[in-house]
Amino acid sequence: QVQLVESGGGLVQVGGSLRLSCAASGRTFSNYVMGWFRQAPGKEREFVAAISRSGASTFYADSVKGRFTISRDNAKDAVDLQMNSLISEDTADYYCAADYSVVPRTTPATYNYWGQGTQVTVSS
Repeated sequence: QVQLVESGGGLVQVGGSLRLSCAASGRTFSNYVMGWFRQAPGKEREFVAAISRSGASTFYADSVKGRFTISRDNAKDAVDLQMNSLISEDTADYYCAADYSVVPRTTPATYNYWGQGTQVTVSS
């Protein structure tokens, strides 16, 4: 089992920044690809970003590319999502997830463990 706890959500104005953090505990963190997903009201959960086990490779949804940065610290069992130039469409609940995989994947169903989510609201 891997336990994931997100933090850092909140209310921010359009154009602002937020940094989400996810703390992991349980099994060996570096064995897992880590991903961030989000779900807006009435919409399906969607991929935001993923990072390889070593942190050497990152992947982003087109909608956040150039604005969001995913990073991980395997020594601290943590993964972050730096979100810049936020827009109203970024408003959603954001979830951290762990995938026991060799390569990062973008499909939510492939991830084994999920956090409880943290809410991000971007206001104009």
